[in-house]
Amino acid sequence: MASERDKVVIALVQMSCTAEPAANLAKAEQHIADAAAKGAEIVCLQELFRSHYPCQTEDPSFFDLSEPIPGPTTQALGKTARDRKVVIVASIFERRAAGVYHNTAVILDTSGQIAGRYRKMHIPDDPRYYEKYYFTPGDLDFAAHRTAKGNLGVLVCWDQWFPEAARLTAMAGAEIIFFPTAIGWWHGEPARVRPKQRDAWETIQRSHAIANGVFVAVTNRVGIEGELEFWGNSFVADPFGEVIARAGAAEETLIAECDLKKIEATRRNWPFLRDRRIDAYGDLLRRFRS
Repeated sequence: MASERDKVVIALVQMSCTAEPAANLAKAEQHIADAAAKGAEIVCLQELFRSHYPCQTEDPSFFDLSEPIPGPTTQALGKTARDRKVVIVASIFERRAAGVYHNTAVILDTSGQIAGRYRKMHIPDDPRYYEKYYFTPGDLDFAAHRTAKGNLGVLVCWDQWFPEAARLTAMAGAEIIFFPTAIGWWHGEPARVRPKQRDAWETIQRSHAIANGVFVAVTNRVGIEGELEFWGNSFVADPFGEVIARAGAAEETLIAECDLKKIEATRRNWPFLRDRRIDAYGDLLRRFRS
């Protein structure tokens, strides 16, 4: 499953957003250019980076934020990928057809062409995260997208809580699993709960790195939008689960070098994929056992 590369430098763009899509796109393009100048070969943007996070309310006017794929954002970022010779992972509000929308991540190769796309599978419906109103669940399966810079898996935000998603993506051959994310605290949540939520969020994703012997790279947004305060703290974990790079709570482009040889070394010592009892997991296809 491994690519021919030993090491790859990745960047996670953690930024605040305005209500103006064009301004957010320009800002993201500048961050990508800055990351490329620092040696980044793969750049991941946060979930739905072109707008304020729209799902705090159920407002049909927000469907106007959607666009087709290919479309304006993939065209603009494809040019940036080609000019900067980087792979870009970008999260887009996809208009698939009239009345059918997806929360979609697109992988743009160094040629500027689309190397793959992933439609968010797990769609939340929580207070201020009313995504079921906007997005149809994905139907493109869990995949590894082959690019000039490595074999990349992409999952989106709420997917990060489901070990099955990370497992299947790793089994497809992903070396790095990227998680474009928009997660934060509601203004009314007590201070004592906040660090517990953030710690759980990090712990579950580090566990994906350990259980599957892959790198995990998580890009979260920052800033206050409506009643949500996005906590940032984007990070990269290696196949041993060690956090090798971490951002703070402000705007930042996080740079990390991933030594892909660690995948083989870790899996030799922790052969979880070898020891899986695939003959005994049939009940995973059931909702519950009673």
